[in-house]
Amino acid sequence: MALISGLPDDIAYDCLSHVEYDQFPTVVSVCKGWKAEVELPEFLQHRKVAGRSQRLIVMVQAHVVSNHGVFKSPDSPVYRLTICEPDLGNWSELPLLADFADGLPMFCQLAAVGSDLVVMGGWDPLTWTISKSVFIYNFVSGAWRRGTDMPGDDRIFFGCAADSERMVYVAGGHDDEKNALRSSMVYDVAKDEWIPLPDMARERDECKVIFQGGKLHVIGGYCTEMQGRFERSTETFNISTWLWNQVQEGFLQVATCPRTCVDGDDETMYMCHGDDVVQQKHDTWKFVAKLPAQVRNPDCVTAWQGKVLVIGSAGFGEPHMAYVLHLEDYTWTKLETPHKYSGHSSYLSSEFVKMSICQVPFVFHYPTKSVGVCV
Repeated sequence: MALISGLPDDIAYDCLSHVEYDQFPTVVSVCKGWKAEVELPEFLQHRKVAGRSQRLIVMVQAHVVSNHGVFKSPDSPVYRLTICEPDLGNWSELPLLADFADGLPMFCQLAAVGSDLVVMGGWDPLTWTISKSVFIYNFVSGAWRRGTDMPGDDRIFFGCAADSERMVYVAGGHDDEKNALRSSMVYDVAKDEWIPLPDMARERDECKVIFQGGKLHVIGGYCTEMQGRFERSTETFNISTWLWNQVQEGFLQVATCPRTCVDGDDETMYMCHGDDVVQQKHDTWKFVAKLPAQVRNPDCVTAWQGKVLVIGSAGFGEPHMAYVLHLEDYTWTKLETPHKYSGHSSYLSSEFVKMSICQVPFVFHYPTKSVGVCV
């Protein structure tokens, strides 16, 4: 049966590739043929190659309420998923499933794999108990599903990163008695199963995890005895050998929270340090640009295709804003943020996940937790 009556399949296929990401659930509900085509990984790849994928940033963000035109976060914030399309300046909210009726778990982690958005862990907003839950939102079907819970002891403030294709890696954090962890594991989204990884050389609470060049980089964090005093080292897990490399001392410029450290193009990393954006390449950090005053207190950072996005505020209690740094000329562009999307997120670390629904890059942030998506 033809995809579209009266049209050759190649033209019909091209027509389907022009559909906006938020219309995918409607498209797959039309007929079995359209559903089968749109759900294929090749369809998303075709959109990407044809330049029709859409870059999205998905954020865990506090609801903002209006009081006579003044917008602010409530004393007991409720967290939701916000979507930003940086190329168009559009903002919207992702529907949550019934399990999140009281809001997302505080300090939950986000990762993007294919057309799936993975939400895992965090604190239950009512009981304040550590959650092991895993939920997956599929941008093509527009539906949520429940994944297999995180195995082992309770874990919070862990690092999390995806290879963008299938796997989500988890490392470090601490248990329910504040003992920092050396353990790590990986979640296979397609098989819905967890696989243990070898332990790291060191305990790493509140570490940053980045997947780059086929390797898992676990940056910074601190051991149980140090309690909040971050170290500068990193260690790397080689996927091909299934082994951890030796600890690299002094990776970070200073001993600080690594939450703003993100992967860039060509094996680079970016980070906010003081009032600056700095770049790491070939084991050397260098100054890139000064942060705009409105985001001098950065919560979230992501980098893609010659751009660095920073979401933050001018100071405590101030509204969150977004700026994009263009790396070809080191100029900043303000991304207009509607008042209702200027709330903070409760997470102390931030993470962007690049996601395309055509090669899905997600971006997620805390205090505005975000993940980048390209659909």
